[in-house]
Amino acid sequence: MARPHRRAGLSCMEPRIDLILSICLGIGLSAACGFRVFIPLFVASGAAFFGYLQPSAGFEWLGSETAFWTFATAALLEVLAYFVPWFDHLMDSIAGPAALVAGTLLMAASLTDMGPWLKWTLALIAGGGSAAVVQGSSMLARGFSTTLTGGAGNFLVSAAEAGGALVLSLLAITLPVVAAGAVVVIAVSGIRRGIAALKRKRKG
Repeated sequence: MARPHRRAGLSCMEPRIDLILSICLGIGLSAACGFRVFIPLFVASGAAFFGYLQPSAGFEWLGSETAFWTFATAALLEVLAYFVPWFDHLMDSIAGPAALVAGTLLMAASLTDMGPWLKWTLALIAGGGSAAVVQGSSMLARGFSTTLTGGAGNFLVSAAEAGGALVLSLLAITLPVVAAGAVVVIAVSGIRRGIAALKRKRKG
């Protein structure tokens, strides 16, 4: 179907807008991996499977039925595992590197019409970086909960993390710019809490 005639200036802006939206989409999904690794992968796979998301070249597998059900199962098991007392600490040690990898992959899958070198560089820096920042903030919250409650209150943190991963992932698919803005807020808040924790440690 032929597109209606548009002014040249607007047509020139379209690729830039698409690029900005794809970057915001990738940042939102990648940051959600900092809360939970497989929930964002499941949401992205579902969006691709049902036609709401077009992955970049080489990531068409993300929308396959096999990927959809694999990530659905993995997401469910991951959520349940975090509700097992004391097992959440083991999950945290695994989730750190896994979140970095998943965030990088989702960022790369979101970046369309971009050369491989630039795509993977941006995916590692913006995608992996977003996941790492949110993961660090999440670990601070869990450590604070463990200190105050001896680990008894960690299930509340786990529920909040799972909900945050789901909401941020859905927000990235539907309103990517808003999702990217939310990531900035989360990152700034996490950095501030990290600085405050270091100051308290030095004083102690």
